[in-house]
Amino acid sequence: MTAGNHSTVTEFILAGLTEKPELQLPLFLFFLGVYVVTVVANLGMITLIGLSSHLHTPMYYFVSILSFIDLCYSTVIIPKMLVNFVTEKNIISYPECMTQLYFFVFFIISEGHIFAVMAYDRYVAICNPLLYNVTMSYQVCSWLVVEVYTMGLIGAIAHTSCMLRVVFCKDKIINHYFCDVFPLLELSCSSTYINEVVLLCFSVFNILAPTLTILGSYVSIIASILRIPCTEGRSKAFSTCSSHILAVTIFYGSEAFMYLPPSNITSMDQNKVSSVFYTIIVPMLNPLIYSLRNKGVKVALNKIIEKRLFCILKDF
Repeated sequence: MTAGNHSTVTEFILAGLTEKPELQLPLFLFFLGVYVVTVVANLGMITLIGLSSHLHTPMYYFVSILSFIDLCYSTVIIPKMLVNFVTEKNIISYPECMTQLYFFVFFIISEGHIFAVMAYDRYVAICNPLLYNVTMSYQVCSWLVVEVYTMGLIGAIAHTSCMLRVVFCKDKIINHYFCDVFPLLELSCSSTYINEVVLLCFSVFNILAPTLTILGSYVSIIASILRIPCTEGRSKAFSTCSSHILAVTIFYGSEAFMYLPPSNITSMDQNKVSSVFYTIIVPMLNPLIYSLRNKGVKVALNKIIEKRLFCILKDF
């Protein structure tokens, strides 16, 4: 990722969220707190699933993958963002900017597809429970995760490769808090037609394909739930999907608002606000949603706490 053959600039300046001095410290403390919660919650979820044998099921395996993705892509964004609040100029080199873009695209696309895989898992569990262990075997789950990361890899390579061919010779200030596609294209003084076509194609595919998978899965799930005769059975079946539905709604709602604007790509101040939600808030919310609204996770956590307390009391 050398800059010499592709650009007349060797570094950029990230404008950040705001230029108001009085907001720098409060925002720094707020986002630092959010990042700490994100790291602790996602690492905690991964650890809990790893330690609790009764959580070693496909559903929780995919939840642990989701937590890993959330942890990674928030780490790609937030630390560099925090620097902007404590320095006069948040400088990011050209290679560093392209690297951040690559990993951000990789993880954000992977997250969309892991949600689709999780929806399919719930479809099999509710609509074909007798075949669940066969259909969602360890080998199948592993291949589904490989597919998720492959989609992210293809998207990241495509977007980053197209961005590397762009000539940057305008203002070096990126009107954003990280290196995203739209803000970078605004600095181009060469044709961005290919970038826009690639962006449109991949955005449509990586939003439409998972969305259709999720909608198709839940149409079948709802139809199966409605055929369950007892109210308790319907309630139990729906409760296994409620966390996933909430997480999907938050993620795709904020992402669609960001990447499918009405007509132009110049409303960066509005985009900053919406992108804060899905790049910073969503990775914090997901593990909280799957822990506070999931009975299996709460039971596993209580068992581990009781075991630790028992060991401590036994020592005394």
